[in-house]
Amino acid sequence: MRILLLVHSFNSLSQRLYVELARDGHELSLELDIHERVTRQAIDLFQPEVILAPFLKRAIPSSIWQRYPCLIVHPGPPGDRGPAALDWAILRGEANWGVTVLQANAELDAGPVWASALFPMRSARKSSLYRNEVTEGAVSAVRCALARISAGLGPLSNTDADSRYGWQPPLRQAQRMIDWARDDTSMVLRKIHSADGYPGVEDTLFDRSFRLFDAHPERCLTGRPGRLIARRHEAICRATANGAVWIGQLQPKEGVNRGFKRPAALALGTLIDSLPRCDDDPIDSDDLRGNGEIGYEERGATGYLYFDFYNGAIGAAQCQRLRRVYAQARRRPTRVIVLMGGADFWCNGMHLNCIEAADSPADASWENINQIDDLALDILSTDTHLTIAALQGSAAAGGVFLALAADRVLARTGIVLNPHYRNMGNLYGSEYWTYLLPRRVGADSAQTLMAGRLPVGTAQAAAIGLIDDHAGPDVAEFNALIAFHAAQLGADDRFTRAMADKCARRVRDESRCPLADYRAEELARMRMNFYGFDPSYHIARHRLVYRTPHAWTPLHLARHRRAEYGSRLEPADA
Repeated sequence: MRILLLVHSFNSLSQRLYVELARDGHELSLELDIHERVTRQAIDLFQPEVILAPFLKRAIPSSIWQRYPCLIVHPGPPGDRGPAALDWAILRGEANWGVTVLQANAELDAGPVWASALFPMRSARKSSLYRNEVTEGAVSAVRCALARISAGLGPLSNTDADSRYGWQPPLRQAQRMIDWARDDTSMVLRKIHSADGYPGVEDTLFDRSFRLFDAHPERCLTGRPGRLIARRHEAICRATANGAVWIGQLQPKEGVNRGFKRPAALALGTLIDSLPRCDDDPIDSDDLRGNGEIGYEERGATGYLYFDFYNGAIGAAQCQRLRRVYAQARRRPTRVIVLMGGADFWCNGMHLNCIEAADSPADASWENINQIDDLALDILSTDTHLTIAALQGSAAAGGVFLALAADRVLARTGIVLNPHYRNMGNLYGSEYWTYLLPRRVGADSAQTLMAGRLPVGTAQAAAIGLIDDHAGPDVAEFNALIAFHAAQLGADDRFTRAMADKCARRVRDESRCPLADYRAEELARMRMNFYGFDPSYHIARHRLVYRTPHAWTPLHLARHRRAEYGSRLEPADA
Protein backbone atom coordinates (compact mmCIF):
# COMPACT_ATOMS: atom_id res chain seq x y z
CA MET A 1 0.00 0.00 0.00
CA ARG A 2 0.99 3.62 -0.46
CA ILE A 3 1.11 5.08 3.05
CA LEU A 4 1.83 8.67 3.99
CA LEU A 5 3.04 9.09 7.56
CA LEU A 6 1.87 12.42 8.98
CA VAL A 7 3.77 13.25 12.17
CA HIS A 8 4.62 16.14 14.48
CA SER A 9 8.20 14.86 14.55
CA PHE A 10 10.03 11.73 13.47
CA ASN A 11 10.10 10.31 17.00
CA SER A 12 10.90 6.81 18.27
CA LEU A 13 7.43 5.39 17.51
CA SER A 14 7.32 6.94 14.03
CA GLN A 15 10.78 5.60 13.23
CA ARG A 16 9.91 2.09 14.38
CA LEU A 17 6.71 2.07 12.30
CA TYR A 18 8.64 3.42 9.31
CA VAL A 19 11.15 0.58 9.62
CA GLU A 20 8.56 -2.16 10.10
CA LEU A 21 6.16 -1.01 7.38
CA ALA A 22 8.98 -0.60 4.87
CA ARG A 23 10.09 -4.14 5.71
CA ASP A 24 6.51 -5.31 5.13
CA GLY A 25 6.74 -3.98 1.58
CA HIS A 26 4.63 -0.83 1.83
CA GLU A 27 5.56 2.26 -0.17
CA LEU A 28 6.17 5.02 2.37
CA SER A 29 6.68 8.73 2.47
CA LEU A 30 6.55 11.10 5.42
CA GLU A 31 5.40 14.67 5.95
CA LEU A 32 5.86 16.72 9.10
CA ASP A 33 2.65 18.35 10.31
CA ILE A 34 3.64 21.94 9.67
CA HIS A 35 0.52 23.48 8.09
CA GLU A 36 -2.72 22.19 6.59
CA ARG A 37 -1.82 23.61 3.19
CA VAL A 38 1.56 21.82 3.22
CA THR A 39 -0.12 18.55 4.21
CA ARG A 40 -2.66 18.81 1.40
CA GLN A 41 0.17 19.46 -1.04
CA ALA A 42 2.00 16.35 0.21
CA ILE A 43 -1.16 14.28 -0.28
CA ASP A 44 -1.61 15.58 -3.82
CA LEU A 45 1.99 14.71 -4.65
CA PHE A 46 2.04 11.23 -3.10
CA GLN A 47 -1.57 10.13 -3.62
CA PRO A 48 -1.61 7.76 -0.62
CA GLU A 49 -4.12 4.99 -0.05
CA VAL A 50 -3.86 5.51 3.71
CA ILE A 51 -2.61 8.33 5.92
CA LEU A 52 -1.06 7.08 9.16
CA ALA A 53 -0.59 9.49 12.09
CA PRO A 54 1.45 7.81 14.84
CA PHE A 55 2.39 11.07 16.59
CA LEU A 56 0.40 14.29 16.16
CA LYS A 57 -0.22 17.21 18.50
CA ARG A 58 -3.33 18.54 16.74
CA ALA A 59 -6.37 17.17 14.96
CA ILE A 60 -6.27 16.27 11.27
CA PRO A 61 -8.37 18.81 9.31
CA SER A 62 -11.75 17.66 8.00
CA SER A 63 -10.66 18.57 4.47
CA ILE A 64 -8.24 15.64 4.73
CA TRP A 65 -9.99 12.93 6.77
CA GLN A 66 -13.16 13.30 4.72
CA ARG A 67 -11.22 12.41 1.55
CA TYR A 68 -8.73 9.79 2.81
CA PRO A 69 -8.76 7.11 5.50
CA CYS A 70 -6.64 8.58 8.29
CA LEU A 71 -5.45 6.18 11.00
CA ILE A 72 -4.54 7.67 14.37
CA VAL A 73 -2.33 5.82 16.85
CA HIS A 74 -3.66 6.65 20.32
CA PRO A 75 -1.61 5.56 23.40
CA GLY A 76 -4.65 4.29 25.30
CA PRO A 77 -7.11 1.38 25.17
CA PRO A 78 -10.39 1.57 23.22
CA GLY A 79 -12.65 4.08 24.91
CA ASP A 80 -9.85 6.29 26.21
CA ARG A 81 -9.70 9.75 24.67
CA GLY A 82 -7.66 12.88 25.15
CA PRO A 83 -4.14 14.30 24.75
CA ALA A 84 -2.63 12.93 27.99
CA ALA A 85 -3.62 9.27 27.92
CA LEU A 86 -0.36 7.78 29.17
CA ASP A 87 0.15 10.58 31.71
CA TRP A 88 -3.18 9.79 33.37
CA ALA A 89 -2.57 6.05 33.30
CA ILE A 90 0.74 6.43 35.16
CA LEU A 91 -0.62 8.93 37.67
CA ARG A 92 -3.62 6.74 38.46
CA GLY A 93 -1.44 3.65 38.79
CA GLU A 94 -3.28 1.63 36.13
CA ALA A 95 -2.32 -2.04 36.17
CA ASN A 96 -2.96 -2.48 32.45
CA TRP A 97 -3.09 -0.10 29.52
CA GLY A 98 -3.15 -0.22 25.75
CA VAL A 99 -2.80 1.40 22.36
CA THR A 100 -5.56 1.88 19.79
CA VAL A 101 -5.58 2.52 16.05
CA LEU A 102 -8.70 4.50 15.18
CA GLN A 103 -9.96 6.49 12.23
CA ALA A 104 -9.97 10.27 12.36
CA ASN A 105 -13.35 11.97 12.34
CA ALA A 106 -14.95 15.14 13.69
CA GLU A 107 -14.54 14.11 17.34
CA LEU A 108 -11.04 13.76 18.80
CA ASP A 109 -10.06 10.11 19.43
CA ALA A 110 -13.68 8.99 18.99
CA GLY A 111 -13.53 7.54 15.49
CA PRO A 112 -14.10 3.90 14.52
CA VAL A 113 -11.55 1.48 16.00
CA TRP A 114 -9.52 -0.59 13.52
CA ALA A 115 -7.28 -2.45 15.98
CA SER A 116 -5.90 -2.30 19.52
CA ALA A 117 -3.36 -3.99 21.76
CA LEU A 118 -3.22 -4.24 25.55
CA PHE A 119 -0.20 -4.54 27.83
CA PRO A 120 0.61 -4.67 31.57
CA MET A 121 1.98 -1.46 33.04
CA ARG A 122 5.25 -1.26 34.93
CA SER A 123 6.71 1.41 37.19
CA ALA A 124 8.65 3.47 34.67
CA ARG A 125 8.95 6.88 33.06
CA LYS A 126 6.33 7.83 30.51
CA SER A 127 9.03 8.05 27.85
CA SER A 128 10.18 4.50 28.63
CA LEU A 129 6.67 3.05 28.45
CA TYR A 130 6.12 4.93 25.18
CA ARG A 131 9.31 3.62 23.59
CA ASN A 132 8.66 0.03 24.63
CA GLU A 133 5.15 -1.16 25.48
CA VAL A 134 3.29 1.50 23.50
CA THR A 135 5.56 1.10 20.48
CA GLU A 136 5.34 -2.71 20.43
CA GLY A 137 1.56 -2.52 20.77
CA ALA A 138 1.33 0.13 18.04
CA VAL A 139 3.33 -1.97 15.56
CA SER A 140 1.02 -4.92 16.12
CA ALA A 141 -2.17 -2.85 15.98
CA VAL A 142 -1.15 -0.88 12.87
CA ARG A 143 -0.35 -4.10 11.04
CA CYS A 144 -3.77 -5.49 11.97
CA ALA A 145 -5.51 -2.30 10.82
CA LEU A 146 -3.69 -2.25 7.47
CA ALA A 147 -4.46 -5.92 6.93
CA ARG A 148 -8.17 -5.22 7.41
CA ILE A 149 -8.06 -2.33 4.97
CA SER A 150 -6.12 -4.38 2.42
CA ALA A 151 -8.68 -7.19 2.74
CA GLY A 152 -11.55 -4.77 2.12
CA LEU A 153 -12.88 -5.12 5.66
CA GLY A 154 -14.28 -2.29 7.74
CA PRO A 155 -13.35 -1.09 11.21
CA LEU A 156 -14.19 -3.08 14.33
CA SER A 157 -17.23 -2.43 16.48
CA ASN A 158 -16.76 0.17 19.21
CA THR A 159 -18.77 -1.92 21.67
CA ASP A 160 -15.55 -3.19 23.26
CA ALA A 161 -14.59 0.34 24.34
CA ASP A 162 -14.10 0.56 28.09
CA SER A 163 -16.68 2.93 29.54
CA ARG A 164 -14.44 3.63 32.56
CA TYR A 165 -12.27 5.98 30.55
CA GLY A 166 -13.87 8.30 28.03
CA TRP A 167 -12.54 11.81 27.57
CA GLN A 168 -9.53 12.71 29.74
CA PRO A 169 -8.56 16.40 29.72
CA PRO A 170 -4.97 17.64 29.59
CA LEU A 171 -3.09 16.91 32.81
CA ARG A 172 -2.27 20.23 34.49
CA GLN A 173 0.74 21.06 36.64
CA ALA A 174 -1.53 21.53 39.66
CA GLN A 175 -2.55 17.89 39.37
CA ARG A 176 1.07 16.73 39.30
CA MET A 177 2.28 19.02 42.08
CA ILE A 178 4.32 17.18 44.71
CA ASP A 179 3.43 17.59 48.38
CA TRP A 180 6.80 16.62 49.80
CA ALA A 181 5.48 16.51 53.36
CA ARG A 182 2.75 13.97 52.52
CA ASP A 183 3.56 12.20 49.26
CA ASP A 184 5.36 8.90 49.70
CA THR A 185 8.09 7.72 47.35
CA SER A 186 5.65 5.80 45.16
CA MET A 187 3.44 8.85 44.62
CA VAL A 188 6.40 11.15 43.92
CA LEU A 189 7.70 8.70 41.34
CA ARG A 190 4.30 8.41 39.65
CA LYS A 191 3.98 12.18 39.40
CA ILE A 192 7.43 12.68 37.90
CA HIS A 193 7.18 9.57 35.71
CA SER A 194 3.85 10.81 34.30
CA ALA A 195 5.54 13.99 33.06
CA ASP A 196 8.89 12.61 31.99
CA GLY A 197 9.98 13.48 28.51
CA TYR A 198 7.50 16.36 28.58
CA PRO A 199 6.45 18.60 30.34
CA GLY A 200 8.16 17.75 33.66
CA VAL A 201 6.85 18.52 37.14
CA GLU A 202 7.11 22.11 38.35
CA ASP A 203 8.80 22.54 41.72
CA THR A 204 10.99 24.92 43.71
CA LEU A 205 14.60 24.40 44.77
CA PHE A 206 16.60 27.09 46.54
CA ASP A 207 13.78 29.56 45.84
CA ARG A 208 14.13 28.94 42.11
CA SER A 209 11.59 27.37 39.77
CA PHE A 210 12.45 24.16 37.92
CA ARG A 211 10.76 21.26 36.18
CA LEU A 212 11.79 17.84 37.45
CA PHE A 213 12.63 14.79 35.32
CA ASP A 214 14.37 11.43 35.59
CA ALA A 215 13.34 10.18 39.05
CA HIS A 216 14.54 6.95 40.67
CA PRO A 217 13.88 5.50 44.13
CA GLU A 218 16.57 5.64 46.80
CA ARG A 219 17.01 2.40 48.75
CA CYS A 220 18.51 3.52 52.06
CA LEU A 221 18.75 7.27 52.61
CA THR A 222 16.01 9.16 54.44
CA GLY A 223 15.60 12.67 55.78
CA ARG A 224 13.18 15.44 56.53
CA PRO A 225 10.54 15.36 53.74
CA GLY A 226 11.38 17.82 50.98
CA ARG A 227 14.97 18.31 52.11
CA LEU A 228 17.86 17.68 49.71
CA ILE A 229 19.97 15.05 51.46
CA ALA A 230 22.70 13.91 49.03
CA ARG A 231 24.16 14.05 45.54
CA ARG A 232 25.57 11.35 43.31
CA HIS A 233 27.63 12.68 40.43
CA GLU A 234 25.08 14.84 38.57
CA ALA A 235 21.90 13.72 40.40
CA ILE A 236 20.39 15.02 43.64
CA CYS A 237 18.51 13.09 46.32
CA ARG A 238 15.40 14.54 47.93
CA ALA A 239 13.54 13.07 50.90
CA THR A 240 9.90 12.01 50.59
CA ALA A 241 7.35 11.27 53.33
CA ASN A 242 8.69 7.71 53.71
CA GLY A 243 12.03 7.60 51.92
CA ALA A 244 13.78 9.49 49.14
CA VAL A 245 14.12 9.80 45.37
CA TRP A 246 16.97 10.67 43.07
CA ILE A 247 16.29 13.42 40.52
CA GLY A 248 18.60 13.37 37.54
CA GLN A 249 17.42 16.22 35.32
CA LEU A 250 16.13 19.76 35.89
CA GLN A 251 14.77 22.35 33.49
CA PRO A 252 15.19 25.92 34.80
CA LYS A 253 12.13 28.11 34.28
CA GLU A 254 14.09 31.34 34.49
CA GLY A 255 17.53 32.66 33.58
CA VAL A 256 19.60 32.64 30.41
CA ASN A 257 19.41 28.89 29.76
CA ARG A 258 15.77 28.34 30.64
CA GLY A 259 13.69 26.21 28.33
CA PHE A 260 15.65 22.96 28.21
CA LYS A 261 16.63 20.28 30.70
CA ARG A 262 20.13 19.42 31.82
CA PRO A 263 21.71 17.33 34.65
CA ALA A 264 20.53 18.49 38.06
CA ALA A 265 24.01 19.32 39.36
CA LEU A 266 24.71 21.44 36.29
CA ALA A 267 21.42 23.31 36.73
CA LEU A 268 22.03 24.01 40.43
CA GLY A 269 25.76 24.69 40.33
CA THR A 270 27.38 25.68 43.63
CA LEU A 271 24.05 25.61 45.49
CA ILE A 272 24.55 21.89 46.20
CA ASP A 273 28.22 21.99 47.17
CA SER A 274 27.38 21.25 50.81
CA LEU A 275 25.42 18.07 50.06
CA PRO A 276 27.01 14.76 51.10
CA ARG A 277 28.33 12.83 48.09
CA CYS A 278 27.49 9.20 47.33
CA ASP A 279 29.83 8.64 44.40
CA ASP A 280 30.59 4.97 45.11
CA ASP A 281 32.61 3.00 42.59
CA PRO A 282 30.19 0.30 41.38
CA ILE A 283 32.87 -2.38 41.14
CA ASP A 284 33.98 -1.87 44.75
CA SER A 285 30.40 -1.63 46.01
CA ASP A 286 28.57 -4.48 47.73
CA ASP A 287 25.73 -3.88 45.29
CA LEU A 288 27.58 -4.42 42.02
CA ARG A 289 24.67 -3.24 39.85
CA GLY A 290 24.91 0.08 41.66
CA ASN A 291 22.09 2.55 42.14
CA GLY A 292 23.18 5.16 39.66
CA GLU A 293 23.92 5.58 35.96
CA ILE A 294 26.80 3.07 35.88
CA GLY A 295 26.73 -0.44 37.31
CA TYR A 296 28.65 -3.68 37.02
CA GLU A 297 28.04 -7.33 37.84
CA GLU A 298 29.69 -10.66 37.09
CA ARG A 299 28.26 -14.02 36.12
CA GLY A 300 30.94 -16.64 35.85
CA ALA A 301 33.59 -15.55 33.35
CA THR A 302 31.49 -12.66 32.06
CA GLY A 303 31.35 -9.09 33.36
CA TYR A 304 28.29 -6.98 32.55
CA LEU A 305 28.82 -3.22 32.41
CA TYR A 306 25.65 -1.08 32.50
CA PHE A 307 25.51 2.61 31.63
CA ASP A 308 22.00 3.99 31.68
CA PHE A 309 22.40 7.63 30.67
CA TYR A 310 19.30 9.78 30.34
CA ASN A 311 18.07 9.72 26.72
CA GLY A 312 21.29 7.94 25.80
CA ALA A 313 23.36 11.14 25.89
CA ILE A 314 26.91 10.70 27.15
CA GLY A 315 28.74 13.84 28.29
CA ALA A 316 32.45 14.34 28.85
CA ALA A 317 32.25 13.62 32.60
CA GLN A 318 30.19 10.48 32.01
CA CYS A 319 32.75 9.26 29.48
CA GLN A 320 35.51 9.69 32.04
CA ARG A 321 33.56 7.77 34.69
CA LEU A 322 32.68 4.99 32.27
CA ARG A 323 36.29 4.69 31.15
CA ARG A 324 37.42 4.32 34.78
CA VAL A 325 34.90 1.55 35.45
CA TYR A 326 35.73 -0.15 32.14
CA ALA A 327 39.43 -0.12 33.07
CA GLN A 328 38.56 -1.81 36.36
CA ALA A 329 36.40 -4.36 34.56
CA ARG A 330 39.40 -5.24 32.39
CA ARG A 331 41.38 -6.04 35.56
CA ARG A 332 38.78 -8.55 36.76
CA PRO A 333 39.42 -12.33 36.32
CA THR A 334 36.85 -12.62 33.53
CA ARG A 335 37.12 -13.33 29.83
CA VAL A 336 34.20 -11.45 28.30
CA ILE A 337 32.92 -7.93 28.99
CA VAL A 338 29.36 -7.19 27.88
CA LEU A 339 28.60 -3.50 27.37
CA MET A 340 24.90 -3.39 28.25
CA GLY A 341 24.12 0.32 27.96
CA GLY A 342 20.67 1.25 29.24
CA ALA A 343 17.22 -0.27 28.90
CA ASP A 344 15.79 2.47 26.66
CA PHE A 345 18.95 3.63 24.87
CA TRP A 346 22.33 2.05 24.44
CA CYS A 347 23.93 5.37 23.57
CA ASN A 348 23.09 8.35 21.35
CA GLY A 349 26.45 10.09 21.34
CA MET A 350 27.31 13.57 22.56
CA HIS A 351 25.32 15.24 25.33
CA LEU A 352 23.83 18.10 23.30
CA ASN A 353 21.94 19.64 26.23
CA CYS A 354 25.12 19.96 28.31
CA ILE A 355 26.87 21.42 25.28
CA GLU A 356 24.08 23.95 24.77
CA ALA A 357 24.32 25.02 28.43
CA ALA A 358 28.11 25.57 28.25
CA ASP A 359 29.73 29.00 28.06
CA SER A 360 31.35 27.89 24.81
CA PRO A 361 29.30 25.21 23.02
CA ALA A 362 32.14 24.79 20.52
CA ASP A 363 34.67 24.03 23.27
CA ALA A 364 32.20 21.75 25.05
CA SER A 365 31.55 19.89 21.78
CA TRP A 366 35.27 19.44 21.21
CA GLU A 367 35.85 18.09 24.72
CA ASN A 368 32.84 15.76 24.48
CA ILE A 369 33.80 14.21 21.14
CA ASN A 370 37.38 13.66 22.29
CA GLN A 371 36.21 11.92 25.45
CA ILE A 372 33.93 9.61 23.45
CA ASP A 373 36.80 8.89 21.09
CA ASP A 374 38.97 7.96 24.08
CA LEU A 375 36.26 5.56 25.26
CA ALA A 376 35.97 4.01 21.79
CA LEU A 377 39.75 3.60 21.69
CA ASP A 378 39.71 1.84 25.07
CA ILE A 379 37.20 -0.69 23.73
CA LEU A 380 38.99 -1.10 20.39
CA SER A 381 42.38 -1.67 21.99
CA THR A 382 41.20 -4.14 24.67
CA ASP A 383 43.66 -7.04 24.55
CA THR A 384 42.63 -8.79 27.79
CA HIS A 385 38.99 -9.61 27.05
CA LEU A 386 36.58 -10.23 24.23
CA THR A 387 33.84 -7.62 24.17
CA ILE A 388 30.14 -7.66 23.31
CA ALA A 389 27.99 -4.58 22.73
CA ALA A 390 24.50 -5.69 23.81
CA LEU A 391 22.02 -3.12 22.58
CA GLN A 392 18.95 -3.42 24.82
CA GLY A 393 17.77 -0.03 23.61
CA SER A 394 18.10 2.04 20.47
CA ALA A 395 21.28 3.83 19.44
CA ALA A 396 22.06 6.77 17.21
CA ALA A 397 24.96 8.73 15.75
CA GLY A 398 28.16 8.23 17.76
CA GLY A 399 26.44 5.65 19.96
CA VAL A 400 26.10 3.26 17.02
CA PHE A 401 29.77 3.51 16.16
CA LEU A 402 30.81 3.21 19.80
CA ALA A 403 28.98 -0.15 19.78
CA LEU A 404 30.87 -1.20 16.64
CA ALA A 405 34.12 -0.87 18.60
CA ALA A 406 33.18 -4.12 20.38
CA ASP A 407 34.14 -7.53 18.98
CA ARG A 408 30.52 -8.64 18.67
CA VAL A 409 27.34 -6.56 18.40
CA LEU A 410 23.96 -7.92 19.51
CA ALA A 411 20.62 -6.11 19.52
CA ARG A 412 17.19 -6.62 20.99
CA THR A 413 14.74 -7.14 18.15
CA GLY A 414 12.64 -4.02 17.71
CA ILE A 415 15.18 -1.37 18.58
CA VAL A 416 16.11 1.20 15.95
CA LEU A 417 19.59 2.28 14.87
CA ASN A 418 20.45 5.60 13.25
CA PRO A 419 24.02 5.13 11.98
CA HIS A 420 24.58 8.63 10.65
CA TYR A 421 25.28 12.19 11.77
CA ARG A 422 24.04 14.50 9.01
CA ASN A 423 20.70 15.25 10.64
CA MET A 424 22.64 17.26 13.19
CA GLY A 425 23.57 20.05 10.80
CA ASN A 426 25.72 17.95 8.47
CA LEU A 427 27.97 16.89 11.34
CA TYR A 428 30.82 14.72 10.06
CA GLY A 429 31.18 12.47 13.11
CA SER A 430 34.04 10.65 14.79
CA GLU A 431 34.25 7.59 17.13
CA TYR A 432 36.50 5.97 14.49
CA TRP A 433 33.50 5.43 12.23
CA THR A 434 35.60 5.72 9.07
CA TYR A 435 37.43 2.58 10.26
CA LEU A 436 34.63 0.71 12.03
CA LEU A 437 31.71 1.04 9.63
CA PRO A 438 33.37 0.01 6.33
CA ARG A 439 35.04 -3.00 7.95
CA ARG A 440 31.60 -4.27 8.99
CA VAL A 441 29.34 -3.42 6.05
CA GLY A 442 31.74 -2.52 3.23
CA ALA A 443 32.56 0.87 1.75
CA ASP A 444 29.48 1.15 -0.47
CA SER A 445 26.99 0.25 2.26
CA ALA A 446 28.77 2.56 4.67
CA GLN A 447 28.30 5.46 2.26
CA THR A 448 24.65 4.56 1.73
CA LEU A 449 23.95 4.44 5.46
CA MET A 450 25.68 7.72 6.21
CA ALA A 451 24.07 9.58 3.31
CA GLY A 452 20.62 7.99 3.58
CA ARG A 453 19.92 9.37 7.07
CA LEU A 454 17.19 6.79 7.67
CA PRO A 455 16.57 4.51 10.67
CA VAL A 456 17.64 0.89 10.41
CA GLY A 457 15.78 -1.98 12.05
CA THR A 458 17.47 -5.02 13.54
CA ALA A 459 16.56 -7.36 10.67
CA GLN A 460 18.14 -5.04 8.11
CA ALA A 461 21.11 -4.36 10.39
CA ALA A 462 21.80 -8.08 10.67
CA ALA A 463 21.37 -8.60 6.92
CA ILE A 464 24.01 -6.00 6.03
CA GLY A 465 26.41 -6.98 8.83
CA LEU A 466 25.92 -3.91 11.01
CA ILE A 467 25.10 -6.24 13.92
CA ASP A 468 25.87 -9.93 14.42
CA ASP A 469 22.62 -11.23 15.87
CA HIS A 470 19.33 -10.17 17.45
CA ALA A 471 16.52 -11.66 19.53
CA GLY A 472 13.39 -10.45 21.24
CA PRO A 473 11.64 -8.10 21.59
CA ASP A 474 11.14 -9.93 24.89
CA VAL A 475 13.96 -8.96 27.25
CA ALA A 476 14.34 -12.53 28.51
CA GLU A 477 14.93 -13.76 24.94
CA PHE A 478 17.55 -11.09 24.40
CA ASN A 479 19.31 -11.89 27.69
CA ALA A 480 19.42 -15.54 26.66
CA LEU A 481 21.07 -14.52 23.38
CA ILE A 482 23.67 -12.48 25.28
CA ALA A 483 24.40 -15.39 27.62
CA PHE A 484 24.80 -17.74 24.64
CA HIS A 485 27.30 -15.51 22.85
CA ALA A 486 29.20 -14.73 26.07
CA ALA A 487 29.52 -18.44 26.88
CA GLN A 488 30.60 -19.16 23.32
CA LEU A 489 33.31 -16.49 23.38
CA GLY A 490 34.49 -17.40 26.88
CA ALA A 491 34.80 -21.16 26.31
CA ASP A 492 38.35 -22.49 26.81
CA ASP A 493 38.89 -23.73 23.27
CA ARG A 494 37.46 -20.63 21.62
CA PHE A 495 38.71 -17.85 23.86
CA THR A 496 42.44 -18.31 23.30
CA ARG A 497 42.01 -18.66 19.54
CA ALA A 498 39.61 -15.70 19.32
CA MET A 499 41.92 -13.46 21.36
CA ALA A 500 44.86 -14.37 19.15
CA ASP A 501 42.85 -13.65 16.00
CA LYS A 502 41.62 -10.35 17.42
CA CYS A 503 45.11 -9.14 18.34
CA ALA A 504 46.56 -10.25 15.00
CA ARG A 505 43.84 -8.42 13.09
CA ARG A 506 44.44 -5.27 15.11
CA VAL A 507 48.17 -5.43 14.27
CA ARG A 508 47.40 -5.89 10.55
CA ASP A 509 44.88 -3.06 10.49
CA GLU A 510 47.23 -0.77 12.39
CA SER A 511 50.03 -1.40 9.92
CA ARG A 512 47.73 -0.44 7.02
CA CYS A 513 46.42 2.73 8.65
CA PRO A 514 46.89 3.62 12.33
CA LEU A 515 43.81 4.38 14.40
CA ALA A 516 45.41 7.73 15.19
CA ASP A 517 45.16 8.66 11.51
CA TYR A 518 41.45 7.82 11.32
CA ARG A 519 40.84 9.90 14.41
CA ALA A 520 42.93 12.82 13.20
CA GLU A 521 41.04 13.00 9.90
CA GLU A 522 37.64 12.74 11.57
CA LEU A 523 38.46 15.37 14.18
CA ALA A 524 39.80 17.74 11.54
CA ARG A 525 36.37 17.65 9.92
CA MET A 526 34.65 17.92 13.31
CA ARG A 527 36.73 20.96 14.23
CA MET A 528 35.32 22.70 11.17
CA ASN A 529 31.80 21.73 12.29
CA PHE A 530 32.43 23.23 15.72
CA TYR A 531 34.65 26.23 14.93
CA GLY A 532 34.31 26.78 11.18
CA PHE A 533 32.36 29.29 9.11
CA ASP A 534 29.32 27.02 8.64
CA PRO A 535 27.01 27.31 11.70
CA SER A 536 24.73 24.43 10.66
CA TYR A 537 25.68 22.19 13.57
CA HIS A 538 25.14 24.90 16.17
CA ILE A 539 21.80 25.89 14.63
CA ALA A 540 20.60 22.29 14.44
CA ARG A 541 21.70 21.56 18.02
CA HIS A 542 19.97 24.70 19.32
CA ARG A 543 16.73 23.82 17.52
CA LEU A 544 16.77 20.26 18.84
CA VAL A 545 17.53 21.21 22.43
CA TYR A 546 14.89 23.94 22.53
CA ARG A 547 12.37 21.70 20.71
CA THR A 548 11.87 24.29 17.97
CA PRO A 549 9.03 23.29 15.63
CA HIS A 550 10.10 22.10 12.20
CA ALA A 551 9.83 24.51 9.30
CA TRP A 552 10.10 21.91 6.51
CA THR A 553 10.26 18.16 5.93
CA PRO A 554 13.72 16.92 4.91
CA LEU A 555 13.82 15.32 1.46
CA HIS A 556 15.21 12.01 2.75
CA LEU A 557 11.83 11.57 4.50
CA ALA A 558 9.53 13.38 2.05
CA ARG A 559 10.09 11.12 -0.96
CA HIS A 560 7.07 12.71 -2.64
CA ARG A 561 8.92 16.04 -2.87
CA ARG A 562 12.13 14.84 -4.47
CA ALA A 563 10.94 15.39 -8.02
CA GLU A 564 9.64 18.81 -7.01
CA TYR A 565 13.03 19.94 -5.68
CA GLY A 566 15.19 18.02 -8.13
CA SER A 567 18.88 18.40 -7.43
CA ARG A 568 18.55 21.57 -5.40
CA LEU A 569 20.28 21.45 -2.05
CA GLU A 570 18.07 21.02 0.99
CA PRO A 571 18.92 22.87 4.19
CA ALA A 572 20.50 21.04 7.10
CA ASP A 573 17.77 19.90 9.47
CA ALA A 574 17.75 18.88 13.12
